[in-house]
Amino acid sequence: MNSAQIDAYLRRLGAARPARPTDEALRELHLLHLRTIPFENLSIHLGEEIVLEEKRLLDKVVGAGRGGFCYELNGAFAALLTALGFGVTPLAGRVYGDEGRLGIPYDHLALLVRTVDGGGWLADVGFGAHSHYPLAFAERGDQPDPGGTFRVTAAGPDTAGVRGAAGAGGGEGGEGGDGAVAGDVDVLRDGRPQYRLEVRPRVLGDFTAGAWWHSTSPSSHFTQSLVCSRITEDGGRITLSGRTFKVSAADGSREERELERDEEVLAVYRERFGIELDRVPTVRNLRNADRNG
Repeated sequence: MNSAQIDAYLRRLGAARPARPTDEALRELHLLHLRTIPFENLSIHLGEEIVLEEKRLLDKVVGAGRGGFCYELNGAFAALLTALGFGVTPLAGRVYGDEGRLGIPYDHLALLVRTVDGGGWLADVGFGAHSHYPLAFAERGDQPDPGGTFRVTAAGPDTAGVRGAAGAGGGEGGEGGDGAVAGDVDVLRDGRPQYRLEVRPRVLGDFTAGAWWHSTSPSSHFTQSLVCSRITEDGGRITLSGRTFKVSAADGSREERELERDEEVLAVYRERFGIELDRVPTVRNLRNADRNG
């Protein structure tokens, strides 16, 4: 990223350029990202190509004022943090689904971020409803957050009986000098496992197959539904799922309404998420298309 791109990204977030890559600066950028740039899968249903290259991600998230899903949001955020002097390591994850089954390899992209304060943090602005602030990666106790109570734990064997190998943090069962952890970890929210992370470093291009699968497979939940969501300044969340607009408050109360007219849907995208569209996206029926060959 060049200086102009950094400034444009920070303007979208409403953030000043941090003087140093500190723990506090990371916390602020993380929260502002979640408040400003929505988690959305609209490109899949608008027929837009998803390309995991830094320039293409910045063109979409910063230039076009859009959001994205994990590969795009955490990919763009990694570029910004790296340009600001943070140490950033992309990590591959597999999301827990029904009955505790793990998803495909490269199912999720998250970030291990190192600061000048010596902190090693799990930053994730691309998982939808998740922690509002980065999680201490080496901490094994509960971590209270406005998004819930989180815990990072050493992962046991997977369904094939295989235990995760040591990665960027050092030897088996230990802890690296930069706050990284050796061996796979599970990330839990309110006691429920959300995803499993491998701790070996990855690069953005490694996730191309995962992004393609989630964008094209009839089995991917991203091809089966429409979502656009972000947290609000008061700690709540707004979500547009298809034509259902939901407003959730920080205390757990929720209101929702159905949007009847296309103009209403486009207005919510524009006024509540900052996304300008010329047509309403609709879910493509990929299951029938796949059956009909």
